[in-house]
Amino acid sequence: MKTRVKTGRESYAQILRLALPIVIQNLFSAAISSTDVIMLNSVGQSSVSAVSLAVQYSNILYMVYYGLGTGATMLCAQYWGKGNLKAIEKVEGIALRFAVGISLLFALPAVFFPRQMMTLFTSDQELIEIGMSYLRVISVSYLCWGFSEVYLSALRSVERVKTSTALNVGALLVNVCLNAVFVYGLFGAPRLGAKGVALATSISRVLQLIACFCVSFASKNVRLRPDAMFWKGGVLTRDFLRLSVPALANDIIWSVGFSMYSVIMGHMGSDVVAANAIVVVVRNFGTVLCYGIASASGIFVGKEIGANRLEDADRDASRSMHLTVAAGVFGGLLVAAVMPFVLRFASLSETASGYLKIMLLINIYYIMGTAVNTTLIAGIFRAGGDSRFGLICDTIDMWCYAVPLGFLAAFALKLPPMWVYFLLCTDEFVKWPWVLHHYKSRKWLKNITREGV
Repeated sequence: MKTRVKTGRESYAQILRLALPIVIQNLFSAAISSTDVIMLNSVGQSSVSAVSLAVQYSNILYMVYYGLGTGATMLCAQYWGKGNLKAIEKVEGIALRFAVGISLLFALPAVFFPRQMMTLFTSDQELIEIGMSYLRVISVSYLCWGFSEVYLSALRSVERVKTSTALNVGALLVNVCLNAVFVYGLFGAPRLGAKGVALATSISRVLQLIACFCVSFASKNVRLRPDAMFWKGGVLTRDFLRLSVPALANDIIWSVGFSMYSVIMGHMGSDVVAANAIVVVVRNFGTVLCYGIASASGIFVGKEIGANRLEDADRDASRSMHLTVAAGVFGGLLVAAVMPFVLRFASLSETASGYLKIMLLINIYYIMGTAVNTTLIAGIFRAGGDSRFGLICDTIDMWCYAVPLGFLAAFALKLPPMWVYFLLCTDEFVKWPWVLHHYKSRKWLKNITREGV
């Protein structure tokens, strides 16, 4: 019997059904990041600048977890389409092994060498001291974060996005409440400033992990099982490494390269750093829908491929791209709409406010580049098990083009800060021709599941 072909409306509805909880989660995350900036803004511009630099290490670690999670999702989503839950739990255990090891690699330097870590981003001694206190406290959260992120990725891969979103949103709400307590000294707590933000994050991560175990205990499909780290993975371990290592390397190379932008701007003055800290928050709001569609597309298309419905997967990938372009336009318009309010209420120096206005204008169109590339590289290509293309593409783009161009413009040519920022923001558009060509080639469209696993 011939399978009925889904209509475009059905596909759009299913993708958006998966994307909406992820969008809500990202929206809360962006809102709480903005709350951090608002709270620290009352402490002083130096605290905003120092935390925006120190948090680059957390951003890199997040991208590592994201790489592990999407690597696991590549396999889990296809095995979900195949109906093999045991394989999904084994993949989760393999990902946990890597998450624990990598968490320790980040936590130990943050505890013992925070000064050296901050010196990479800035030479300002005040910012270094504030950032050191932040790094020492935030290091506590890394191990809990690794466990939680792997489990939440597994939940999303079996389409339990509402549960995943509830766990993340709950942790974020706890985080913002504790931020207020420790930054402002509410209920008799000490006023800890930047250190208070780190303490709130660490406590919320511990509570999130406890909540994950509670959900896991009541789960009928995927559970959080630390003992799965010690299971023999066999062929799944080889598949995970083959697919996840390029994805992980891709995300690390991209995130470290993106952090180099902060290194460049961090040595161009605290006004640039403070303006960029606020721009990042606004851009996070502008991209929530884009990233939600990217994640949903990877799950949805991967499930279709695992069920061996390749033509459906190809059509749904095309429909995901239509939604992504619309989301990119919406994100740019949102940045334009909030720009007057951001400029009015940001407590920055006159110079930093001038930088902020230009940066926001650039991000109105920059969001479109991010939206298209994220959906294709981190969503659709990985759904078909193609993680190598993104690694090669981003390595060349970041380390052969954007980062060298940024250092050349800032330190050799000594261009004005906003010209440097503009050049850095060409990175997403430079790789469009290669990314779109690879998408049209359909080389990414492969079933990577195995029989008898």
